[in-house]
Amino acid sequence: MFRTVGVRFPDPTTVPKFDPLFSVNQVTNTTHIMKTPLPPHFDPSRVDQVWRVPYQQRATEAAAWAQTHDLQPVAQDTQRLGLLIIDAQNTFCIPDFELFVGGRSGQGAVEDNQRLCAFIYRNLGILTEIIPTLDTHTAMQIFHPVFWVDRQGNPPDPMTMIDYAAVEAGAWRVNPALAASLTQGNGTALQAHGLHYAKTLTEAGKYPLTIWPYHSMLGGIGHALVSAVEEACFFHGIARHSQTRFELKGSNPFTENYSVLCPEVLTGADGGAIDHPNRALIEHLLGFDAVMIAGQAKSHCVAWTIEDLLTEIQGIDPALAQKIYLLEDCTSPVVVPGVVDFTEQADASYARFAAAGMHRVLSTDPIETWPGLQG
Repeated sequence: MFRTVGVRFPDPTTVPKFDPLFSVNQVTNTTHIMKTPLPPHFDPSRVDQVWRVPYQQRATEAAAWAQTHDLQPVAQDTQRLGLLIIDAQNTFCIPDFELFVGGRSGQGAVEDNQRLCAFIYRNLGILTEIIPTLDTHTAMQIFHPVFWVDRQGNPPDPMTMIDYAAVEAGAWRVNPALAASLTQGNGTALQAHGLHYAKTLTEAGKYPLTIWPYHSMLGGIGHALVSAVEEACFFHGIARHSQTRFELKGSNPFTENYSVLCPEVLTGADGGAIDHPNRALIEHLLGFDAVMIAGQAKSHCVAWTIEDLLTEIQGIDPALAQKIYLLEDCTSPVVVPGVVDFTEQADASYARFAAAGMHRVLSTDPIETWPGLQG
């Protein structure tokens, strides 16, 4: 399933000082990528907890760490590597939060983030930029219970699937009480959008509209990055003089936004635009020499993002897919025991991405062994 390339490592006693990103041993003609040890503050056992990052202390330690390990500012990187982290937020990654992604192991997101943090710390001198996305919601959004009511005026339970046929038949309709807040009192336009939205999803072959528990609420602790991941990003930023690029997604009340690159539906019932693709981020990602992708959930926001990126790549140059590396041990699918299991769908998506030229890799394997990055 994973493609790797064997690499001979040079004798460290005979190796000259290397560029902090990639260097070639002129004698053996093999690539050596600088690794850094895990810093003393990193405690994998705390990845499943929420706590305050001591910024000033970590900043001081990161600067000293950079000096000790000869980490240069990213401006000196000869090859630019980006790490895209999809929605590593408390709401998805901390047990007992709203939409914890347990995967089949039951601890999926926690285990993923333990490996992700270790990957960041071990590759501080390699990673040029870290790009975390943040699912960002308010209460009145099309996928939250308050948005819909049945014939008796009751909201749907979380995990209800609302398809076009049900909306067309009147089994579900948009809550008319929301019109004052969302459409300047135009209830007709609000109902038209609900029907149009469900129909558009069906015609596009997408999942039916899923009603999710309230999650990733802007201003709440569920919206924040997992503390350990936030700390790793902050430490990298100080050590390498690299601004972490945060990307918010999902605040539009009229559409889902699994992918950070494009919402599920772009137009309203009248044909006018209600949202647009994130062209700036697409262009930014394609400007890297390599992009590594991790996060939650493999079956939803991660898969949708990769799908949209692949669509862009295939419209430009299919060979660009070879610069994408999927950190498969840093992501898990949505699994609700006894209710739904998206593991097979997630694996099928990743198989399709690999067939298109992307690489399925493990964070625990040395980057030197990844195809295309061995020199």
